[in-house]
Amino acid sequence: MSRTRKGPKYLPGDNPGTRDLESMIRVDHAGEFGAKRIYQGQIAVLGKGPKGDILRHMAEQEERHLAKFEELVAERRVRPTALQPIWHVAGFALGAGTALLGEKAAMACTVAVEEVIDEHYREQQAALDDSEAELRDTIEEFRLEELEHRDIGLDHGAEQAPAYPVLSAAIKRASKLAIWLSERV
Repeated sequence: MSRTRKGPKYLPGDNPGTRDLESMIRVDHAGEFGAKRIYQGQIAVLGKGPKGDILRHMAEQEERHLAKFEELVAERRVRPTALQPIWHVAGFALGAGTALLGEKAAMACTVAVEEVIDEHYREQQAALDDSEAELRDTIEEFRLEELEHRDIGLDHGAEQAPAYPVLSAAIKRASKLAIWLSERV
């Protein structure tokens, strides 16, 4: 006997006719919010040290990305993820936690997250047609800035972090799970 999923196909606030695009904006908004919180956590621990200015530079770019997706959420009437309170705590905890492990671990966190985001943004760009050229261009602009963050992390010793392969793999898995959840919830 096969079981079928019961319950609504969509959550309140979803517009079924534009689900894929709404999901895309929802997850990007959630991701930029999470990135903001990661950098806030890192700055809370390392902000007065030699990496403070670098972290603030990356945080400012994430703030600009978040502002754009907040604008898109409002303009297109997209329901934000219901998981935002979790990302508020989890993002800060990830940032502060890796920063407490040291500057290189904080940079390893940045590299891992940004590598996942690069792949995620590339997939989104491929899914957008010319009717969404402006959104596609915005995603490309932000993707390039995320790659800049990855390169900064690599230039500042990310790969020398203690247990780098394990730390990086764990953060990448968590980031992919956050993306999957935020697209849906």
